[in-house]
Amino acid sequence: MQILMSISKKIDAINEKIGLATSWALLLAVLVCVGNALARSFLNLGSNAYQELQWYLFGAVFLLSGAYTLKRNEHVRIDVITGNFSKRTQVIIDILGYLFFLFPMAGLTLYLGTPYAINAIRSQEISGNAGGLILWPARLLIPVCFLMLMAQGVSELIKRVAFLKGLLPANSFEKQNISVEDEIAAIREAGLAPHVPHATNTSSKSH
Repeated sequence: MQILMSISKKIDAINEKIGLATSWALLLAVLVCVGNALARSFLNLGSNAYQELQWYLFGAVFLLSGAYTLKRNEHVRIDVITGNFSKRTQVIIDILGYLFFLFPMAGLTLYLGTPYAINAIRSQEISGNAGGLILWPARLLIPVCFLMLMAQGVSELIKRVAFLKGLLPANSFEKQNISVEDEIAAIREAGLAPHVPHATNTSSKSH
């Protein structure tokens, strides 16, 4: 079980870094969207490439953050009934959900999406729009996303089994409220943003 818990920590660390890095793709997508809109409105300039780029970036944010969201236990849940159960029963329901819903869904999508991405790479598929971008990176995101999601599902399954065995506290996988400051600190700790030191008081008493 200790080996499995070590694997779970490594999966968590990988998906944590990918999820935090993906937040920058959202910022870039917004900047591209605004820049494209301003260029069309004031300069009468338009680019299908920039428009498709913002679609790709939004798609990357949606797909690549799925595993990170699962790790944070932030997916939409209906707890009207299960909220009245004991923590042990809730964990058992989570395990059944992973085994009978998450893994089959992600596995089927991975099975169908992988040949789809491979064919796009082999053919070097390009958008049909004038000046459009290559499509295979966007196609590749589909199997990559669901592979990450399955891996995170394995990690969550390990953590819940460890909880049932008394090896892990429930707060290691429960949803937790995290402030913006904590989120920024996590991004900096992952090495995905420059550290900006807090302003210090340099004034001193005059003698």
